[in-house]
Amino acid sequence: MNDGCAMKRGMNSPPGTLTRGACARTYARALTLAAARGREAALSLAAVVALAQCLAGAVAAATIDTDVQGSAESFAVHGQFTYVEQETSRFNAPYRGPNSLSPGIGAETTDATLYLGKRLWPGAEGWIDGEIDQGFGLDNTLGAAGFPSGEAYKVGKNQPYLRLPRLFVRQTLNLEDGGTQTVEAAANQLAGSHSANRVVLWVGKFSVGDVFDTNQYAHDPRGDFLNWAAIDAGTFDYAADAWGYTVGAAAEWYQGAWTLRGGLFDLSDVPNSPRLDPGFHEFQSIVELERRHEIAAHPGRLLLTVFNSRGRMGLLNDAVQLAENTDTAVDIATVRRYRSRVGANLNLEQQLTADLGLFARIGRAGGNVEAYEFTDIDRTVSAGLSLQGSRWHRGEDTVGIVAINNGISATRERYLDAGGLGILVGDGRLPHPGSEQIAEAYYSLSVLGVARLSLDYQFINHPAYNRDRGPVSVVAARLHAQF
Repeated sequence: MNDGCAMKRGMNSPPGTLTRGACARTYARALTLAAARGREAALSLAAVVALAQCLAGAVAAATIDTDVQGSAESFAVHGQFTYVEQETSRFNAPYRGPNSLSPGIGAETTDATLYLGKRLWPGAEGWIDGEIDQGFGLDNTLGAAGFPSGEAYKVGKNQPYLRLPRLFVRQTLNLEDGGTQTVEAAANQLAGSHSANRVVLWVGKFSVGDVFDTNQYAHDPRGDFLNWAAIDAGTFDYAADAWGYTVGAAAEWYQGAWTLRGGLFDLSDVPNSPRLDPGFHEFQSIVELERRHEIAAHPGRLLLTVFNSRGRMGLLNDAVQLAENTDTAVDIATVRRYRSRVGANLNLEQQLTADLGLFARIGRAGGNVEAYEFTDIDRTVSAGLSLQGSRWHRGEDTVGIVAINNGISATRERYLDAGGLGILVGDGRLPHPGSEQIAEAYYSLSVLGVARLSLDYQFINHPAYNRDRGPVSVVAARLHAQF
């Protein structure tokens, strides 16, 4: 019986290989000890060291089993096209700032991606993705912490432009026990098979979201929800350039009902930048523990994700204090020093019936320091449902609903009220702060089996945590096709 996160030591296990229970205990002790010391850097280092010790045992016991690979796909070409158009309603807006959402505006984004994959050797596949993007998010992707379009990047252009979001190699090392699982062909995934118990290694340029905080019901702005705080935990300030991609390495260890993941990634050279800081001078470490389960024969899983960003970032109170002392505008860049921002989130995915799924996330991140990459959220709770259309004889259609509540610390409220700007929010002042409350619903209609047309509605109360502005309705149409 599987009782932990590592392969049980047997006659053929190398010396030093941890049992599953020992691995879990080692990891828990490392986190507990570091947390007791109250040091963020120690917490990150202890977690990474414990994770590396566990993974080392698994890799030592792993093999590249060509029999498990079976008739694996050797080469693949996939593509996708997505168009999104959004509009905001008229809403109460007695004042505005540089990062405010505007009433009665529209915006559109278009992207087309070509995915090329090649089997490099047994168990290894390489992928290169080329993408053409065009368009802008609402107000240049500003105005709400839970921004209403995950298809809108923090940069945009009127004319189409080419970029390379992914270039990576993924190696799968099969463990001897656990049975075999079929792998279906998909973008960034070659068809084949692997063992249920395995180690997966990633290296190159890809998105942190390709590996961490995944959820089959709420993680894809091209196919399900659009709001940033629905498709990812709003507090998960994951390493990324302004388009959402980074360079780094990750490892996953699947063993029985458990998966242990870890990663190390480049941060941007400055917060919210289109350029990465290469060489891990500014970096993020992530550890994630997943537990799969069944409730009344319906599968589900629970994920705990912890991150620590180490880079040059400013303390919010320092920026406000400096502005008051010098009678100047609040500028977070003037107080940036090398420090940490840590956070953690829980992610639940649960099938309720064959066509109905539940998802929920809860997260918290440091509220005394500026957000580095993602968005300005210090605490978040979200929950929703995803229903396939089989009940009305449209089995390929999907309808989804989600409710989200985002919040910030009193320190961040004071910073925004003093005129400070966040990554996405900043109305110039914030005399009456409140939680940002969001509801989203979409219907995705399958068209000829190769395309999907979606209608999406979002209601945002207190956009950018400002009770003086809003509420606002955001409507969207999305067309997505893939092969």
